[in-house]
Amino acid sequence: MKTEGYDVVVLTEDRYAFPTRINDYYKNVVVEDALLLNALNKVGLRTARFSWSDRDVDWSKVKSVVFRTTWDYFDRYDEFKPWFDHLKTRLIMFNDARILEWNQDKIYLQELSNKGIHIPETIFIETRDQRTLKEITASLSTDEFVLKPNVSGAARLTFRLNKRDCEGFESQYREMIMKEDFMVQAFQTQIMTKGEISLILIGGEFTHAVLKRGKPGDFRVQDDFGGSAVPFEPNEKEKLFAKQCYDVLDIKPHYCRVDIIWDNDDQLALSELEMIEPELWMRTNPDAAMKLARSIYNSLIKQ
Repeated sequence: MKTEGYDVVVLTEDRYAFPTRINDYYKNVVVEDALLLNALNKVGLRTARFSWSDRDVDWSKVKSVVFRTTWDYFDRYDEFKPWFDHLKTRLIMFNDARILEWNQDKIYLQELSNKGIHIPETIFIETRDQRTLKEITASLSTDEFVLKPNVSGAARLTFRLNKRDCEGFESQYREMIMKEDFMVQAFQTQIMTKGEISLILIGGEFTHAVLKRGKPGDFRVQDDFGGSAVPFEPNEKEKLFAKQCYDVLDIKPHYCRVDIIWDNDDQLALSELEMIEPELWMRTNPDAAMKLARSIYNSLIKQ
């Protein structure tokens, strides 16, 4: 058992804690986690890096955890949720456990929309909804739409469809909607040309950004599907929009990534507000790691 006491454990997943192969993707994960670990050590905190599902960890010896590269939680949600619920009252979580719970389900986008944040045209669908996909999408203003689960990441079960595809896709859709909640969004064509901007905020302050684009012909910007990300300097309008997304939150995160796009009306729209385990691209701005470490340290000394 890993029983030494720790102030902060940086959380990853089994693939990155116990790698079976080393590739560029894994190397980026190691660099990102190492930047934060080194920064936390520099501010005087005792640290370690464990997989959230490592059964050898004695969590009673851990004061706090920071969610970083736990990118399998949505694939193992039946395991993750009980683990999370067990620990959320027993140790400190970064971000706050209430934020992490709220941010797990993309229904949060509707709440942000209700607070005045512009999001793409979206319809949320509850598990076992009896309507057909054709009926659900009839009111969308576009023929093309994206279907994806409410709890997901890395474009899991994400489909770009046309309304004319609905009947042929119905049996597959019916199988999926019987298991979990889904959402449909009107397809935003400018993501194919302009991509998606990810703005990183630490302690509510903008630190850096990247521009993500899919490979030619693909709307998915994730590197899992051949997408790319490069350092990017957003304009003041884009920075202000990201700050507005942060400002409406009831509980403020120590770190977040605001993913924004230009919609079909050429307006800025929130794609996602990632506050659980967003890739933060701190390797493009190592100072952000120290800012996050100081934010965590200042929070811990107040406990």
